[in-house]
Amino acid sequence: MKNSKKELSDRDKILMGMDKVYDNLIAFKKKMNSDLVVLKKGKIIHIKPE
Repeated sequence: MKNSKKELSDRDKILMGMDKVYDNLIAFKKKMNSDLVVLKKGKIIHIKPE
């Protein structure tokens, strides 16, 4: 069984990595001037970079 502190540490690292990926995705979409496609309330939405 893993130590609960180690599990939280790994979880925190994963969440921080996901935040960084999201930031990089937004920066890339702005740079390439392409739409960001998201799913909102069951509908596909295209968002223009701003």
